[in-house]
Amino acid sequence: MHKTPVFEANRLHFSYGRQKVLDNTSLTLEAGNFYAIVGPNGCGKTTLLDIMAGNKTPESGNIRYLGRDINKYGKRKLAREIALVPQDFYIHFPFTVGEVVLMGRHPYIPRFGGPSKEDIDIAEAIIEKTGLRKLKDKYITELSGGEKQRVVFARALVQDTPVLILDEATSNMDIQYTLNFLRAVSEEVSQAGRTVISALHDLNLAANYSNKMVFMKSGRIVSEGNTPEVLTEEGIKAVFNVESRVYFDRYSNSCQVSFKGIRPR
Repeated sequence: MHKTPVFEANRLHFSYGRQKVLDNTSLTLEAGNFYAIVGPNGCGKTTLLDIMAGNKTPESGNIRYLGRDINKYGKRKLAREIALVPQDFYIHFPFTVGEVVLMGRHPYIPRFGGPSKEDIDIAEAIIEKTGLRKLKDKYITELSGGEKQRVVFARALVQDTPVLILDEATSNMDIQYTLNFLRAVSEEVSQAGRTVISALHDLNLAANYSNKMVFMKSGRIVSEGNTPEVLTEEGIKAVFNVESRVYFDRYSNSCQVSFKGIRPR
């Protein structure tokens, strides 16, 4: 039986003023995969993810979610389907970590109502799972950049959606939390059939956790497919203009990329 793709982006165009960011971009993503979207700075990754999340509207072209134009979904319905962890997160009010994480349940709380016991239990479980227990009563305005990212990540998990979009969501985290969070969402893909779409700069992290990869350059899709087929020396040269070596690493059980370094004498 043919399954409806989770996302179908058709001939998307988007510009900031005179700067063209997406240029006739088309992409089809199937449910139940971990997609890594990689490419140089300014290639359109963040804009594409914002359009997928319903936060931006393309100048032309359209994007369909589960076979339906994404603009046809109400905000509350879409928030039950798609959670976004943005690259930058700003909040200037002194909410506690616990309060911010619980905000992920907002799409499920009736208007003028309060969180149910189930909402609170879900938030508490995620706080425990993500190692935020010691920070729960701290104000979000007092946290470091990496700690804030962990809180926003936890809020998205509490949202409990079939699709999770990550825009450089671990860029400020140290390696321990980066690995823990990517491992957690990877398990959600394999065990619960969720779909993860993540913009990543680190090719080795992308190779470690994604089973599908999309290369972008200058607002266009250069290549897409199974990660080992897309992550090639030729592909990296074409997109990033650097020489590399791609090899299978038994320790990580994934393809990995090496670059030639120059050591100071």
